[in-house]
Amino acid sequence: MFLENTVVLSRMQFALTALFHMLWPVLTTGMGIYLVIVEGLWLKTRNSDYYYHARFWSKLYILNFGIGVATGIPMEFQFGTNWAPFSEAVGNFFGSIMGFEATWAFMLEAASLGIMVFGWERVNPIIHYIATILVAVGANMSTFWILVANSWMQTPAGGKLVDGKFIISDYFQAIFNPFMKVSILHMFFATLETSLFVIGGISAWYILNKRNAAFFSRSLKIVIAAVILVAPIQIYIGHLSAEQVYHRQPAKLAAMEARWQTIPAGESADYSLVALPNDKAEKNDWELSIPNALGFVLEFKQKLSEPVLSLKEFKPENRPHLVGLIYYSFRTMVGIGFALAGLMLITTLQWLRGKLSTENITEQKWLLRAWLFAAPLGYIAIDTGWVVRCVGRQPWTVYNQLRTVDSVSKLPPSNVLTTLICYATVYTMLLFAALYFGSRIIRKGPNLNLPIPGIESQPALDTKPGEFVPDERPVEAQQ
Repeated sequence: MFLENTVVLSRMQFALTALFHMLWPVLTTGMGIYLVIVEGLWLKTRNSDYYYHARFWSKLYILNFGIGVATGIPMEFQFGTNWAPFSEAVGNFFGSIMGFEATWAFMLEAASLGIMVFGWERVNPIIHYIATILVAVGANMSTFWILVANSWMQTPAGGKLVDGKFIISDYFQAIFNPFMKVSILHMFFATLETSLFVIGGISAWYILNKRNAAFFSRSLKIVIAAVILVAPIQIYIGHLSAEQVYHRQPAKLAAMEARWQTIPAGESADYSLVALPNDKAEKNDWELSIPNALGFVLEFKQKLSEPVLSLKEFKPENRPHLVGLIYYSFRTMVGIGFALAGLMLITTLQWLRGKLSTENITEQKWLLRAWLFAAPLGYIAIDTGWVVRCVGRQPWTVYNQLRTVDSVSKLPPSNVLTTLICYATVYTMLLFAALYFGSRIIRKGPNLNLPIPGIESQPALDTKPGEFVPDERPVEAQQ
């Protein structure tokens, strides 16, 4: 039974902590860039709307940062508690990369965050802007180092395993391993796209409820302008990532495609759209495919330049299981990517038709509801993508070098089950707390009475701090 298996329980615990933790830095890495944009626009134009946008969205940034710290530290502790043999075997490289993430990235972000949050009226606006930039750089540098470490686990380079320990002979070759560049770009654009659709979805909620529609139409338009570039780039980089798997991790590709029969090089193959994989019978019980499409998906051409190996080509102990999970996780990620790009295209067309002007935007209820529905989809795409990346790597922690069963600490299953239940309980509480405080920030809305640095301003006599103030400027000025 799986409850008596330390390996399975340790994998479940790491999956829980990793997938939950990932929800929070996803928004900070992308929203940090958005804050740099709106604060830069304020410094350039001195338009107060941009200043209030920076103040409002930074509240959600702080909330996500706090939950991210609270959930990230316990996750790294597991390398010493549940995965001690792994840490001992690859600590020469993996440990130093995690150290870089903590000292170079997290410390930079944390140190600059205090100035960004509390320095609006205490430091020069340029100094504050530099702090905001450093926060964004620190957040994205964390992504860089984490993806370096994980990419190295996917395609280990720069050394070899000697007597149970990975000895590094070329440190830079290990950092710039074959998966590194595309993996970092894929995750960078994933976090940015997710953050943009979250900001866009929240903005759509305000517009739907006719709460400062002119104010939030500005943030929605900034998001749309950015997504026009980000969404198609992300799809292309996703293709490059799949191409890497095709060339370097054939067992994972076989699981992603639920492929039970090898396709020789020089031939075309159908692309499996939906199927019911049967691991035990080593076949798909049923399947719906697109004829001769697999080559176009992998290489933009009909005939394959390399064979696509089937799962049967690998011994059962050397290939990933849970094929259905890998198969549908991949299709969920891809489907969401195309859905978000489709929403971007429709929204852009509506914008060009003049339907997103201040006078018309509140009438686009179906479009605004679509943006609201799309807000959480990026999170689902990222988590399912990581399921494909890590579950598809099995049975290896370091691909073809170190097995998962040899990486787990020798702990009693009852101990791991206890900590798993504790993590699940605490993380559930954190999730409800984050949803409560996040919804409270959104319901309260931006405080449009805040004094603007360098400008003498007083709150309106008939308003209270934090209360919404109708935008009474001329329509031309609002746009």
